[in-house]
Amino acid sequence: MLDSLTADTVAITGAGGDELEAYLATPLGDAPRGGVIVIHHMPGWDRPTKEITRRFAAEGYNALCPNLYSREAPGASPDEAAAIVRAAGGIPDDRFVGDMEGAARFLTSLPTSNGKVATVGYCSGGRHSFLAACSLQLDAAVDCYGAFVVGDPPEGMPLKVKSVVHLTPNLSCPLLGLFGVEDQYPAPDQVDQLEQALKEAGKTYEFHRYDGAGHAFFAVNRPQYRPEAAMDGWEKIADFFGRHLA
Repeated sequence: MLDSLTADTVAITGAGGDELEAYLATPLGDAPRGGVIVIHHMPGWDRPTKEITRRFAAEGYNALCPNLYSREAPGASPDEAAAIVRAAGGIPDDRFVGDMEGAARFLTSLPTSNGKVATVGYCSGGRHSFLAACSLQLDAAVDCYGAFVVGDPPEGMPLKVKSVVHLTPNLSCPLLGLFGVEDQYPAPDQVDQLEQALKEAGKTYEFHRYDGAGHAFFAVNRPQYRPEAAMDGWEKIADFFGRHLA
């Protein structure tokens, strides 16, 4: 990992020409490198997600994390913004794709870009990573326990999102999936359904499932954190991006 990097809040152009704030972390130096779009989870554009963004920069990538809640809650705390967006049923999928297109365009415009871009997301961000990879031309995508890639939210849950597994034939790049065996969203049978859809579509993918881990096992600040699974997952992501973003 690299010791020297820079990080700051920048403005990018998202769907509809809207200006979004985003957190950019980059290694020092002018060597060409791939770009990673870090997609935040439902709790929002928070400190742990920015730490993850810096970690990808330390791994040698230009890393960008857009604030997907910029429109609904400008200037609000992550908790406040997440509550507003959750009450509204989440963010629209088409708008999200436009925001990702803007994020990818921003990364490839950087003077150190090698032209390659990947997405990585956790929880709702995992679903979003899959959606982006099925909607845009990307070089790699990582889905960390993305809920509702397969299956719709149960009745009573405020989210209005729908399953996106039908988009599997449009997947534009290799996919890495990391899942907890004790998770409910996605449950193991939903992971099985996604894997079957990938097989039927002839897509390049690799899935890893962790015993003793449930949802959010990467989250160091939550009780669900599982160090062994998270450490292995980080190694899997590093290897995956090393092969597809070089």
